[in-house]
Amino acid sequence: MTLIRRRGLKTAGVALAVGALLVALPAVALADTAQGESSGLPREELQFILNTFAFLIWGALVMWMCAGFTMLESGAVRTKNASMICLKNIGIYSIAGLAYYFVGYNLMYVEVGDVIGSFQFLYGPSDAELGLLDGAADHLGEVVGNGYAVMSDWFFQMVFVATAASIVSGAIAERIKMWAFFLFTLILTAFIYPIVGSWYWGGGWLAEQGFVDFAGSTIVHSTGGWAALAGVLVIGPRLGKFRKNGTVKPTPPSNVLLVTLGVLILWLGWFGFNGGSQLALGSAADAVAMSNILVNTNLAAAAGVVAALVVSRPIFGRMDLFAGLNGALAGLVSITAAPDITEHWWAIIIGAIGGVICTAAIKALEKLKIDDVVGAIPAHLVCGIWGTLAASIAGGANFGTQLLGVVAIGAFAFISSLIVWKLMDMVMGLRVPREAERLGQDTAELGIETYPEFVLMPEEFDDDA
Repeated sequence: MTLIRRRGLKTAGVALAVGALLVALPAVALADTAQGESSGLPREELQFILNTFAFLIWGALVMWMCAGFTMLESGAVRTKNASMICLKNIGIYSIAGLAYYFVGYNLMYVEVGDVIGSFQFLYGPSDAELGLLDGAADHLGEVVGNGYAVMSDWFFQMVFVATAASIVSGAIAERIKMWAFFLFTLILTAFIYPIVGSWYWGGGWLAEQGFVDFAGSTIVHSTGGWAALAGVLVIGPRLGKFRKNGTVKPTPPSNVLLVTLGVLILWLGWFGFNGGSQLALGSAADAVAMSNILVNTNLAAAAGVVAALVVSRPIFGRMDLFAGLNGALAGLVSITAAPDITEHWWAIIIGAIGGVICTAAIKALEKLKIDDVVGAIPAHLVCGIWGTLAASIAGGANFGTQLLGVVAIGAFAFISSLIVWKLMDMVMGLRVPREAERLGQDTAELGIETYPEFVLMPEEFDDDA
């Protein structure tokens, strides 16, 4: 089946039930294929059910990545800003969902020309699906013929746009106004990201050129990375991060446990991110392909961790946990452009190189006095570029076409984001007041403290007297 890319359970018993369902449904599909229609359910309808189920389950798993970003970022920032991170991340998911529903999805997938889709508002089930829900059984063939429920596809694509916006949050944390950030999130998810996505996943000009980006190394991760880089350049570093004497003030994670938990949640969610991008689970071939994708995803992440830890000592002078955690994300981003390769050792090489590149890029940003709080730019932008180009090495893509896609998407995402950030800075200002930054956004903007049992002490900087 060919598709254009549309992109705490309470008890152990519930978890086991869901797991059993995930295992049982593909088995039922294979049994039905072998035995004809002995189950009484037409094969096409069963494929429709399995494809729709896959979109919904993988989409829910990708949605859980929002929790991963929240944990990672709230643990990476200083404790005085952790509550603001929590608010920003739940705001990201909410704004992204609404923006993508009202306009974003249509720009990305509906009546796409070479560079953009339709400016129609709202999106919903097909007429045939509505008729089926009203009891018109004669619509069943048309519904099943689509291959999946219309809104299951919308849901799967929506959680991807939320991921792109989450990348920006961590890079510019601890100094941007809440409403300024939410406004940029709205513009990114309603317009910038959907336009980029329409070029390839929507069947636009990059798709016609033969560009390859299976699950979004460039379309999702580099787009978010370019938007983050533009924001960091406009808003500037945190107060006191780069001292007057040229040294860099260390800002280690305030809660390593949360950062580690966040990375592990993201690692889990990535199985849905890449596995779900197979876009079908209605045949044995789909099941085999999805299995290979999940294995490659896991191998790349593991290789990224090990490689980042190995090079962290010569780069940072110590075995760096934060580098290792970012190495996992680097490996995951790097393999995302071509996780469907069948030679698994290539996934290890791609992930390991991603881990090395990410660690080196973290150090390079410090040298350039670019303040990225969580390492989002190295992990998502730099490794997104590497992964997209690597698809020409192991995934059969054309290097020139891949490079064209990287440059075109990078230019559009960065320039459009830079313009938006600049205009917002002129009109409403991006940065919180100096005293609010010293005291922390939790208290200054939200009036709460993440850890009220501790005494809040405003930071002192070089030019404080």
